[in-house]
Parts: sequence; structure tokens; C-alpha cells
Amino acid sequence: MRPRTVLSMEQALSMTYATQRFAQLGWRVIRLEATPGKKGLPGDPNRYIGEVVVDDDRRSYFIAPNVGKEAIALNLKEGEGRDLLKRIIKDLGVDIFCCNTLPSRYESLGIDYETLKSVNPEIIWAGISAMGPAYPNRPGYDPAIQAMVGYMEVTGPADGPPTLSGIPLIDLKAGDEVYANVCLALAEKAETGKGACIHVSMLQAAASWLITTLPLLDFDCDPSEVTRCGNEHRKFIPVNAYPTEDGFVFIAIGNDLQWQRLTGIPGFVSLAGEARKTNAGRSKERNAIHGELTEATRKQTTVGLMKALSDHGIPHAPIHTIYDVRKMEAIASKLTTTRTPDGKVIHLAPPAVDLENQVVEFPFAPRYSQHTESVLQEIGLAPEEIGALRARGVVA
Repeated sequence: MRPRTVLSMEQALSMTYATQRFAQLGWRVIRLEATPGKKGLPGDPNRYIGEVVVDDDRRSYFIAPNVGKEAIALNLKEGEGRDLLKRIIKDLGVDIFCCNTLPSRYESLGIDYETLKSVNPEIIWAGISAMGPAYPNRPGYDPAIQAMVGYMEVTGPADGPPTLSGIPLIDLKAGDEVYANVCLALAEKAETGKGACIHVSMLQAAASWLITTLPLLDFDCDPSEVTRCGNEHRKFIPVNAYPTEDGFVFIAIGNDLQWQRLTGIPGFVSLAGEARKTNAGRSKERNAIHGELTEATRKQTTVGLMKALSDHGIPHAPIHTIYDVRKMEAIASKLTTTRTPDGKVIHLAPPAVDLENQVVEFPFAPRYSQHTESVLQEIGLAPEEIGALRARGVVA
């Protein structure tokens, strides 16, 4: 299969992450940003978040999701800019157009599906928004959607405040939905020859992950089953992070046999009891079990406890820092990389899965509008034409 060409009017993280997954496949990804306005800094605001890495518009928060991409800047508020967009789609054979701007702006910027479909009838169009095109003016930000969709309500200590996830789950979920549905649309296009229009609602995508909580409402669940419970599992007992002499170990008992093994380890025998042989019975003594297990683990070192759990086939894990994660052999061997212009190697997250011919080293993230001139030359514009467009503010 030939490498696809993706043109993406993207900013922030959700769509930028989606198109990074396409770049990992070796596809050509061109990110489209606006020409400078009268207020604010030019281009994606994320360019200016974090520490300066190379220059002011390539800061640390921007780099990883944008390696391997090209960057152009067009003024889509002007007819000339919209005409250039159509020409780029036609002349470069753009297969996929992505955007994560407000749906209310699609038509005025000339990026709506019907307009781009008139240029390429087989184009696959994918947009991310807060709540879908039915809510065209609702902005979408990961923390706000986490609050709205209930994630914060079920995250954090039972006696503490609602808490954000440590990573932007909803941005990444929305990006993965674009990736998956574009791949599905390509498979269907191979059979039908037809393109597709894909709308990803951040709210709906996030709500699809409420599979273990939302349906409980119709089973007359106890309110404690659909709110915060710290590091505990709502159903399986015991599952929690337990203190040791020098740290913590996460223990996850997933069935009654594992409980029997745990209570057979010296130092844990006292936790056994007839009523606790089943998970249902343990659920009734949840707090007591947690307290007793805490006292038992507190008397052991982290290394000693993990060895005992390993010897008895008990699911457990150390609680790693991000520094620890990068050192794990299973992760370190999968990391991707990029290089700054002066040659410094930057280690990036691994791809989600291993695929044949996957890209593992990427060109560095592009400067704002770095490839505008080369892309315009590729579609046949002469240098003097590009200069005139720049002078009129049609391109940057």
C-alpha cells in the first residue's frame, strides 16, 4: 500500500496525537496552521508551552506529537487561501483531511466535508470537537471533559476531592478514535471506492469508556460503586497499593484462588477466614481486609514482598516513576527517537503496537510554517507567486 497523505488543520493534543500515529506508519502528514493574526503568537498555542528546545516556537510540550510532520500556514479566512487549500488537496493527492477546530467554523473556512469532497470525492474527512457538530460552538478541553463526563467523580480518594487523571485521557482517546475510524474508512474505501465523513465527539468517546460504571445505575447499585474509591477496585477485593518498609507495592487479587495463595504466605495467614473465601464474602469485610493487609505488608521490604508474591503467583507491580518506566527493558527497547537540529537524541514514547516497517526515528518537529514554500512549489507555484501571496498575507 502506498504511503497516504494526511493534511491536518490541528492544534493542541487530540488531533495532533492522532496524526502522529499516522506518521508512525510512514505516512506523509502536513499540519496546517493559520497565518499570524493581530493578537497572540502565530500557529498552534502548544508550540509555546514548556521549555525552549530549539527556538521559541518549538518548546518541549510541542515536540513529541509533531515529529515527522511538515508544517504550512494558510489564511483560510481569505478566498485565495481556501483556493490554495483545494489545490493542495488535489495536486498532492491528499487522502485524509483532519481538523479539530469548532464545527461552527467548518464552512466559513472552507474545510467542511462537502466542500473538500467536491475537490476529492474519495477523501476521508475526520474532525474532533467537544460534543460533535450538534454543539458547534462548544470548545473541548481534556480537563473540562473529564469533569463533565464523570471521570473526575470516580478518580481520587473516597474522602478527597474529584481528581483529574495524570495523563490527558480524553485527548488521547479522541485521537485514537480518529486513527481507528480512518483506518476503518480506508478499508471500506478499498471495497467501495467511497470516502467518509467522521465526527469524533470527545464527550461521547469518553463516555464509551464508562462500561464498568454507567450500566450499574440500572442495577440499583450502591452509590459507592459509582464514585471515588482511591486505589481500590470497586468489585475485586483486595486490590490496592499497600505500604512496605521502604515504599509501596500494588497487589491485585483477581479471583478466589489467588486469595488462597496470598493467605498461604507466611505473614498473611491471619487474613484467612471462612467468610473471606469468596470475593462476595470479602466484599462485606473490605475495610477490615484492607487494614489487616496494610499491617502485614508494612512489615516487609518492597523487594522481599515482591519476591514472595512472585513465588506464589500473586498479581502485583511496583509503582514506577516515569524515570523507572523508561528504564524497563520491555519499554526501553521499543522507544522511538528524534534528533534536535544540533544532533541531540530525544527519546519518545513507543508505538502502541509493533507493526512491520514502522518508523522508529523521526525528523524533528517542524518550525511554524517551515514547509509552506516547498509545498507550494510542489503544487507548481513559482517563487515570485509565493512571495506575492506572502506579501498579501495569504500564506506565512
